[in-house]
Amino acid sequence: MQVSSLNEVKIYSLSCGKSLPEWLSDRKKRALQKKDVDVRRRIELIQDFEMPTVCTTIKVSKDGQYILATGTYKPRVRCYDTYQLSLKFERCLDSEVVTFEILSDDYSKIVFLHNDRYIEFHSQSGFYYKTRIPKFGRDFSYHYPSCDLYFVGASSEVYRLNLEQGRYLNPLQTDAAENNVCDINSMHGLFATGTIEGRVECWDPRTRRRVGVLDCALSSVTADSEISSLPTISALKFHGALTMAVGTSTGQGKIFTSLEPEHDLNDVCLYPNSGMLLTANETPKMGIYYIPVLGPAPRWCSFLDNLTEELEENPESTVYDDYKFVTKKDLENLGLTHLIGSPFLRAYMHGFFMDIRLYHKVKLMVNPFAYEEYRKDRIRQKIEETRAQRVQLKKLPKVNKELALKLIEEEEEKQKSTWKKKVKSLPNILTDDRFKVMFENPDFQVDEESEEFRLLNPLVSKISEKRKKKLRLLEQQELREKEEEEELEGKPSDAESSESSDDEKDWVDEVRKQRRLLRQEEKAQRQERLREDRQTVLQPQFYEIKAGEEFRSFRDSAAKQRLMNKTLEDRLKLEAKNGTLSVSDTTVGSKQLTFTLKRSEQQKKQQEAEKLHRQERKKLRRSAGHLRSRHRRGRPFH
Repeated sequence: MQVSSLNEVKIYSLSCGKSLPEWLSDRKKRALQKKDVDVRRRIELIQDFEMPTVCTTIKVSKDGQYILATGTYKPRVRCYDTYQLSLKFERCLDSEVVTFEILSDDYSKIVFLHNDRYIEFHSQSGFYYKTRIPKFGRDFSYHYPSCDLYFVGASSEVYRLNLEQGRYLNPLQTDAAENNVCDINSMHGLFATGTIEGRVECWDPRTRRRVGVLDCALSSVTADSEISSLPTISALKFHGALTMAVGTSTGQGKIFTSLEPEHDLNDVCLYPNSGMLLTANETPKMGIYYIPVLGPAPRWCSFLDNLTEELEENPESTVYDDYKFVTKKDLENLGLTHLIGSPFLRAYMHGFFMDIRLYHKVKLMVNPFAYEEYRKDRIRQKIEETRAQRVQLKKLPKVNKELALKLIEEEEEKQKSTWKKKVKSLPNILTDDRFKVMFENPDFQVDEESEEFRLLNPLVSKISEKRKKKLRLLEQQELREKEEEEELEGKPSDAESSESSDDEKDWVDEVRKQRRLLRQEEKAQRQERLREDRQTVLQPQFYEIKAGEEFRSFRDSAAKQRLMNKTLEDRLKLEAKNGTLSVSDTTVGSKQLTFTLKRSEQQKKQQEAEKLHRQERKKLRRSAGHLRSRHRRGRPFH
């Protein structure tokens, strides 16, 4: 595997190395792998990932399972299954393919644009239909909502073929002489085509009208750029709803990184949601490149991430480590323009590569004050190193300073442990916005004199003394730094060597000490309360009973409380004895409980009075009846 780097972007070439002939037997291939180191070290992600002569185009299906490529000779298409890492099928064609498009998620629907103006449709089983367009085509795109194919090429018209009706529709008339590329936005369906004049025309497929024109050639040419011809649009691709990338034939634009294979490139395809690039070259072997900066490795070759991480841990010198990339302006500043065309400069893209040793020598000669700058930098580094040995200045908050200092010390210990054990560190409370109020609002100040804090933190007294001492040192150091900022002052203070003991014995002793202090404080508080109680004179308090209520002695409430403390069984026995509860058997064999509510004394008196009243009325009625009977018989009253 070959590694190259440009602009600090590493590119891993996975297709470099010797390729073995197909007609070799497995036994001979194993023998060559044992003998040849290059053959043994090569990485073969997909078996037989090559064409007989040349590869022209390459694409990946939407589901990411299949990779389709076209090439010669004879003209053919090959489909590779990434799940099996091998060739799935191969079909031969009548003519060479300019480009093709996968209409389905897999390989079941494919459209090929040939160099003889033919359009060929393939299904899962094979060839399905063939038709022809009026002019030679260069690119095409598929509009899914209307089932239209848009073809651009050596004409000012954009041809439309409707796959639902099976016929050509009226073409779109552009202002360009010829169109090179086209694309359709999958979000809102906008159709864009790139012309040879360097413009991009955007059309609305619903109204079939042009909605905008972008003059990319005029905007790409600046005062510093050097071009020999008019930039034409050579690449066009939508990304999302509002982003569009445009490539020109002269290469205007900021360069992220670049590939420099041994053979010319015919097509480039980016594997979806990953950092893998697939290239179609003027050579039988198709290129596979992995750029970790663009994204992770695909799922079917996830081991590449671990492989690249191991290579980064043990870096090797790349091709460009011993060379310095300089532009023409840099050469003018160094006075080396006369070296252009000589073996000391190697032309590369918009600049040159030169030996890094020559670059440093010339730079020292051009800049006579480089040594003074170097000397100042070294002195500054020495001062920073000596300052690092002293107590470091830390910006502590206004609230809970000791807690913040404790968290800082714990964070430093965690960092030391992570450097040794390579453990993933956890987020710090000081940098978390959820806890920032705890160090800003005085209401969140920790009360170290409270009983809960002293019991939960038995060793806080020892640690707090050390922390307070460190806070004083920080304040003194800050004052000295303000007075003499640029001078080296004092001697580095010794690091705190003593640490808080974690032994169980010390912890128990400290807990006992805190408890003893708390008991003494409670005893003093009780004595104070007793002294206050003796000084106070108790006055009798009188309570008034409301009208209609009876006074009940405290004995009744005490008896009621004793009754409530008894069990249910005891209460039932007591109520049965008092006559307020009766237990009887039913006909079905179960028990029946009947409770009789108790009456108060007032209710009893009222009931007795009503009983006497009823008896008196009964006597009166009897006497009245006796008199009426005697009157009817005519007897006189005596």
